[in-house]
Amino acid sequence: MQSANMLLKKILRSSVLPFAAQHGMKKDLFPLTRTLSLSPCLKQDNSCKPSEKLDLDVWKKVMKSGLQEEVSETVSEHKEPSTLAAAREILEMWRLAGRLVPENISEEQLKTFMECPSKSAKKNYVKYLYLKELHKKNDKRKMEEKRERRLETQEQASNTDETRRNSFICLWTSCMDRAYSWRAAQSMIFGQPLVFDMSYEKDMSVREVTNTVRQLVLSEGCNRRSVDPFHIHFCNLKQDSLYHKEFVKHYQEAWGKLLVTATDQCYTEVFPKDKLIYLTADSPKVMKTFDHDKIYIIGSLVDRSIKKGLSLARAKRLGLETAALPLEKYLLWNTGAKNLTLDQMMHILLTLKNTGDWKAALEFVPKRKYCGFVSKPVHELKKTLNLINTLKLGKRREEVRKQFAKNYSKKLTQK
Repeated sequence: MQSANMLLKKILRSSVLPFAAQHGMKKDLFPLTRTLSLSPCLKQDNSCKPSEKLDLDVWKKVMKSGLQEEVSETVSEHKEPSTLAAAREILEMWRLAGRLVPENISEEQLKTFMECPSKSAKKNYVKYLYLKELHKKNDKRKMEEKRERRLETQEQASNTDETRRNSFICLWTSCMDRAYSWRAAQSMIFGQPLVFDMSYEKDMSVREVTNTVRQLVLSEGCNRRSVDPFHIHFCNLKQDSLYHKEFVKHYQEAWGKLLVTATDQCYTEVFPKDKLIYLTADSPKVMKTFDHDKIYIIGSLVDRSIKKGLSLARAKRLGLETAALPLEKYLLWNTGAKNLTLDQMMHILLTLKNTGDWKAALEFVPKRKYCGFVSKPVHELKKTLNLINTLKLGKRREEVRKQFAKNYSKKLTQK
């Protein structure tokens, strides 16, 4: 038994202990060697069998396998931080080289950086992290600037002069709101009616209906702030239609208090037909002057859904008189449709109602749609406009050049 114990000690000293000392595991092995050396002494009373030597050999194999597993685990644990440290060193070198590298990067981002398949992918990922960090810094800076401005305004408002001024502005706005509301209430009794035809829901998409309601809201606000507003009628407005839902969504509780008339009846049932005039760009009849005794109808269509002759066909079915704005008479019209938005039509009609000046009214037409106001005879301006459009489109350039040369030679001979 003593010989077996001595043999075990020699094995431990020669093989296991140097390996454990090399990997920092010597302290954990001392209790094991002590129990191993004492266990045969504790079993001196039992009969010693030759199979105990085989058990020691098995035990040594188990111990060696356990040591190898623990060593591999410690090596992997040391290896993982070393790869992350290497990744940090690479990023630091890139930063010193002038590349876009974020200042703060987490371990998960480092692992993702190491898992990138190529160098270009790593560069793109690091650039993405840098831009993300830059956006966060900019947002934080903007928030701080906004907070500083708010604090400055609060400090300025604390002064007596500013408080007096702000109180005056609040009083002024409240008085003007009351004045506007009083004018709108008067227009509902004495004002000239203006009808918006809300029967085009099936001809538009949901987005177009939303844009239409937005333009109608702008038209209502413009009319309410006018000196002599119209009495607005929303005719053919169904209760659960998309128009109605968008109006409620925008005005919320104020929709029931709005100083307009909303009805599901047709305008032919509300007003006499001989006083109705449907304004449409497709009408062959051109409007010459604004008639204060007539009731004008505007189709609630958006500019994007240009459907030729839709409102004209509806007016003809109802047997109504139609009219179009004299755009070509007063404007050198450029290429494009002559359809205007609803708020532009409201501005034009209000200006005509208050002043009767077509030039002032047509100032609300977008400048991109015409070259200028008419200052020459219309037939000469049409020739100039055809020439401009021909040169712009690139058609019949040779014919235009020859015609211009021919006319120019005639003028020279006349002189």
